[in-house]
Amino acid sequence: MSDSPKRRNPLVADKRYSRKPAMASSKSAAKPKAKAKRSRKAPRQRRGGILGLLSALVRWFFRLIWVIFSRIVLVGFAVLALIVGYFYTTLPPVDDLLDGRAKGSVTMLDNNNEVYAWRGDQFGGAVTAENVSRHLKNAVIATEDKRFYKHFGLSPRGIASAVRINLSEGRGPLSGHGGSTITQQTAKLLCLGEPFDPTAGQTEAEYESECRRGSLKRKAKEAVYAMAMEAKYSKNEILSIYLNRAYMGGGAYGAEAASQRFFGKSAATLNPAEAATIAGLLTAPSTLSPTSNLERSRNRAATVLRLMNEQGYLSDEEEAVAQASPAELSDAAEARAGGYFADWVMSTGPEFFTRNTTEDVIIRTTLDQNMQRAAVAGLNWVFENKVRPGSKAQAAIVVMSADGAVRAMVGGRKTKVSGAFNRATQALRQTGSAFKPFVYAAALDLGYSPNDLVDDSPYCVYTPGSGEWCPKNYTNRFVGQTTMTNALAQSLNIPAVKISESVGRETVSAVASQFGIKNDLAAGPAMALGASESTLIEMTGAFAGILNGGSSVTPYGLIDLKLRGDTEPLMGTGGGIGERVIQESAAGQLIYMMEKVVAEGTGQRAQFGGRQLAGKTGTTSAAKDAWFIGFSADYVAGVWMGYDDNTPLKGVTGGGLPAEIWREVMMRVHEGVPMKPLPMIAPAPAQVIFEGDVNEVAPIANSGQSQPRQPRASNIIDQVLQDIFGGGDGSRSSGSQGGDR
Repeated sequence: MSDSPKRRNPLVADKRYSRKPAMASSKSAAKPKAKAKRSRKAPRQRRGGILGLLSALVRWFFRLIWVIFSRIVLVGFAVLALIVGYFYTTLPPVDDLLDGRAKGSVTMLDNNNEVYAWRGDQFGGAVTAENVSRHLKNAVIATEDKRFYKHFGLSPRGIASAVRINLSEGRGPLSGHGGSTITQQTAKLLCLGEPFDPTAGQTEAEYESECRRGSLKRKAKEAVYAMAMEAKYSKNEILSIYLNRAYMGGGAYGAEAASQRFFGKSAATLNPAEAATIAGLLTAPSTLSPTSNLERSRNRAATVLRLMNEQGYLSDEEEAVAQASPAELSDAAEARAGGYFADWVMSTGPEFFTRNTTEDVIIRTTLDQNMQRAAVAGLNWVFENKVRPGSKAQAAIVVMSADGAVRAMVGGRKTKVSGAFNRATQALRQTGSAFKPFVYAAALDLGYSPNDLVDDSPYCVYTPGSGEWCPKNYTNRFVGQTTMTNALAQSLNIPAVKISESVGRETVSAVASQFGIKNDLAAGPAMALGASESTLIEMTGAFAGILNGGSSVTPYGLIDLKLRGDTEPLMGTGGGIGERVIQESAAGQLIYMMEKVVAEGTGQRAQFGGRQLAGKTGTTSAAKDAWFIGFSADYVAGVWMGYDDNTPLKGVTGGGLPAEIWREVMMRVHEGVPMKPLPMIAPAPAQVIFEGDVNEVAPIANSGQSQPRQPRASNIIDQVLQDIFGGGDGSRSSGSQGGDR
């Protein structure tokens, strides 16, 4: 027996370690079985028979369609990228795209060098999205493209919405609403990169119409061009092009021109109401222009302000203030771009620098805006207070200085117009007794005196081929012997005809023509009574010649013309004082006689303020035309009144409503003007008596002596020749019974 202790088996440990390997081996054995089980899983069974074949064919077909479609899309994107890339390479720098006008503009300045009128395609200067008023920028985005800064040039949502609206309104999908983004609109303004070519046989209007055409092909090209612009330019650069090229009504292209045109201020300083007005023009610039319809323009601006508020560009308080204070037009905008006067100035300048200019032209003019307002106010006051409501009678006014510089012009009762018929410069009307000063001017220049006597008694003139013509006075009464001064003051017809026949119709005609009456004058004795036609501006200019001492006058409105940026003018005025027509002493005596017309005669309604005034009334037969033309020491004004269709005026003579219009206008014109005496010359106390029929007895002239001279042989010879060969047609024109009250 051994004395060592009996060895005990480590039951627990052995158990643990003896069993683990067994378990591990069993697990490892099980895993392959599981893997083997998965690997031996039966493949998915395909359907057999006809159904299986059909299913396979369908799967193959859709795989083929997908492969073809994906390839086409890839090729399409590649082609689109190439086209966009092509347009990208053709796009010029931004600065070259800001002014896209084919024509130039005309800016007119008044006598104080203030802008009062525009013509042509006005471009006020380049602006950028960064330097315009933020209100204008926000108004344009809110109105035209609220997702402008989020899209890539196209707005699928906007296009879908526009198509839905068009279809719901019964139009074609591309007719009406276009869903165009600002980028697309800018692409259209650029005509998709196709510049206007005047040599291509296409007018500018046809070119613009082609650019706006909405065909599917055009829309596709527009979309591609818009994407090219998005790739080439920044958003603000695109918006800048749009703000500069968009037409905004009134001849204004771009935000700066529109801002100056309507509000007389820079586009950088527009307030919300003004900005909303300009942004509202983009949808319909002609019909929404504030100079066309101010109420409609303000309604559109109110809508724009609401959109700005809804999109967070204006607070509720800011919107309320803007809605309560709509934009106010500038004085120039109120005047509708200068109206009749600006139209006339444009017609007097060279066409290649006015109506057809390709340059930006600046014209200095003679217009006095205070006098223009006075003329409009005077005309309106008389028609509102003296003329029956609904009357269709027209009137015209011209105010000028003695040198022919036109200060104001009204060509009709609708004073805020442009391009309308101008009755002051275009209407040829019989002058009636307003012509008589030229008869007396001829006599005075030949040595007659205002105090010379003429016999106002029944009188007839015989002309070969026309027979006997017997003028009558307006009152159908005769005053007997009277001075030439009184004969003119009372507008007596018979003395005027006798004097005209005495001095010779040719002499009277020559004096009138040299004073500026350019139209053919009647050849018969009725010429003395204003049977001939003339325009108001010609007649007013002729009276200016009397005021300035007897020299002819060419009315003018253009002082000088130059290109924008130049310091020296290209041309100066084409009017002013010309050659002497009658002696200065004769003009002074004629002014004396015409002063009596206003002080004592038919023109008394023209008096105002205690000033010395001179003038002449005129009324044609059946009162188809009524005139008053007169002057102070400072200004000449002419007024015509009548109907465009020659309907007779009822109860109107030159000494009536025309004289009252003249007074209301000149009273306003002379506010603040110091009183000055007329340059008139009182006559010497001499007399010459015109007796009997001047066809038989020549007049006896006198130059200041108390005893009459003997008859002039030359006048007798002239009269005999006239009787033998005829002195005209002796027309019994409607002007033959002139004379007025």
